Amino acid sequence: MPKFRTSHGSSGRRRKNSSFAARTFLLIFIASAMIFIVIYLLRNNPFSSKELITETVFNSDDANATEYVIPEKRYYLPTSTTGKVVHHKYYSLSYSEKYEMAEWVAYVLTKESLKIPNVKRTNWFEDDPLVKTGSATYYDYKGSGYTRGHLVPAGDMAFNDKAMKESFYMSNVTPQKRAFNNGIWKELEENVRNWAWKNHKLYIVTGPVLDKSINKFIGKDKVGVPKYFYKVILDIDDPDRKGICFIIPNERSEQPLENYEVSIDSIEKLTNIDFFNELLTDDEEEKLESRFDSRKWKVSKKLYRKRISEWNKAK
Repeated sequence: MPKFRTSHGSSGRRRKNSSFAARTFLLIFIASAMIFIVIYLLRNNPFSSKELITETVFNSDDANATEYVIPEKRYYLPTSTTGKVVHHKYYSLSYSEKYEMAEWVAYVLTKESLKIPNVKRTNWFEDDPLVKTGSATYYDYKGSGYTRGHLVPAGDMAFNDKAMKESFYMSNVTPQKRAFNNGIWKELEENVRNWAWKNHKLYIVTGPVLDKSINKFIGKDKVGVPKYFYKVILDIDDPDRKGICFIIPNERSEQPLENYEVSIDSIEKLTNIDFFNELLTDDEEEKLESRFDSRKWKVSKKLYRKRISEWNKAK
């Protein structure tokens, strides 16, 4: 009898232990499955909206910079005439293999990113690793008489090292005359940062006018030299929605920046690119792109005087 009771008790404990292990395993399995489902939904959310796509995240790695959660779904991108859209972390571009440069670059400039102390300028130009056909190289510009001009300014990407590095990819570079790059183009970039500070967030598209404007090439890779550059700026935050565009010859200018203001529609017709087609409704596009009000885009007289007195004379 004592042996029997001992044996019976041991068997009961085994059954209880087995039952407990089974329940534990089941709970672990259910918890794991729920975690997997949550992760899947976060990554493949069928109900994701534009607000989710442009969610602002803050962390120490990005130095409180604006990061776009799903770069491939940036809804503010223009149409691409080349079909070669490249997404970097902080901007996107449409690459023209024919001219070895971007036909446009697009990004968002915010007051929050401008508040962050600037990182050190890298000045290290490198090939774009995401251009599968190969971008232009640093040496294409050597001895050409043209500077390596940024489309996305390094000054707009100075909020962390990653953004700064991306701004120096050769896909973001075009041949610019030094007097243009260091003069009126610089003045425009400074004004855009002022407008972003005032308006909190701007959608920006910049590019060269291709095809009709290029009849000269430089370097081994035959990089086209544009005659004109454009910059499109859009503010869609209420209550004062507005847009403006500039088209400027690739040369020294003594003219006020206001002389180069045009409507967004006019640049669309010139480039065959539809700007902000996913960002705006048809009615919004018609209203914001067909006209502009210079009074809503106050140009700095101080920067103009500095261009005439200093920047245009720099060598």
